[in-house]
This record gives sequence, structure tokens and C-alpha cells, in this order.
Amino acid sequence: MKVKWLGHSCFLITSEEGTRLITDPYTVGAGISYSAIKESADVVTVSHEHGDHNNVSAVPGNPQVVKGNGTKNAAGIEFKGIATYHDESRGRERGPNTVFCFTVDGIRLCHLGDLGHLLSKEQVASVGTVDILFIPVGGFFTLDAAAASEVCRQLKPKVIIPMHFRTPRCAYPISTVDSFLKGKERVRRWDKSEGEFRAGGLPAESEIVVSAPAL
Repeated sequence: MKVKWLGHSCFLITSEEGTRLITDPYTVGAGISYSAIKESADVVTVSHEHGDHNNVSAVPGNPQVVKGNGTKNAAGIEFKGIATYHDESRGRERGPNTVFCFTVDGIRLCHLGDLGHLLSKEQVASVGTVDILFIPVGGFFTLDAAAASEVCRQLKPKVIIPMHFRTPRCAYPISTVDSFLKGKERVRRWDKSEGEFRAGGLPAESEIVVSAPAL
């Protein structure tokens, strides 16, 4: 399975058989200056209806769209949507958010969208085992570095991929990834936007992977 960071909370996940999934496609503008999305997909997941996460029309390929809570199937993949919130006030500030859990090539992935709070025991149980966790770390709109670290402790993933942080192409009033990485020991920085994962080759201890966004 290949994972490519397109920018912000948007990733292209490609299975060994060639099924292509894109998470939370962004709209260019209003603080987001990552490149326009040119990657086609079979499936697009949308965690919530904000413009930096729901630009489905930008994705070529007429993909199936997965939104909301509950279990859904698309392109042969089962998606479990778990109801959460975009803030610590049960959605009163920024609305609802959906966490998506799904399996590709025997690897269990969890994309937290714009999660804005620690998870309850019930939510942790609902998420279950996580091999790769996509987690917002920038704060202000989402989990900050400390809260993101705590959610990682709650879910105990094998691979942690930070997202939704400030970069030269994201001018939001949020922190860079360095705030989250401070004091962490098992950090791997890719000099490219894409890497490959195999079910039998995941680390025994949690490892953070930071990639460069696609140009």
C-alpha cells in the first residue's frame, strides 16, 4: 500500500491492486496554497463540510463519496464512520466531525479528520486496532500538540502521520509540526511525498512519519 500526502489533511492511498482513495480534499485559496488536486480516485472520504476538507469536485475520476457515521462500502472497502466533534464543545463551535476507520491490504487505517477533542472510552473502543493513524496536530481549529499526543496514547497506532499543521503552503493560524514532534524519539522524515507500507513490515513501537507534500 502506498500513501502520498497531497497537503493539509488530504492523502492518496493506493492499494496493491490499484484502488485509489483520497481523504478530505481541500480547496485552494483562503490560506491553502497546496497544488490543485490532480490525482484521480475511486473513493473520496469527507470528514466534515468545511472547504479545506470537502472539495470532492476537485478529484478526477468520478469517485464514490463516503461521508457520515455508520458502516459503508465503496470500491470493495468497508468504511466505519465514528461520530466526533470539531471542538471541545460537542460541536457548538465548529460542528460535527467523522473519524473514518478502514482496512487496505491488511493494514488498519484511521483518519481523524478535524478532531477537536480527546476520545471517550466508547470512541476508543469503536475505533479499535489502528496500524496507521492520520492525526491533526496544529491546534486552534483541531487537536493541539499535547492533545494529539494524548490521542496517540489512547489509540496506540504503529505509525503516526501528522496532518493539518502550518507549512509555507498553509497560512492558517496553527502550529507547525515541530510542536508535536518536540520530545518525540521515533521520528522519520521523508524527503518525498509518498511512501510504502506493508502489513508485515510495520514497526513494533509507535513511529511518527512526516512527509513532504506533493508539489
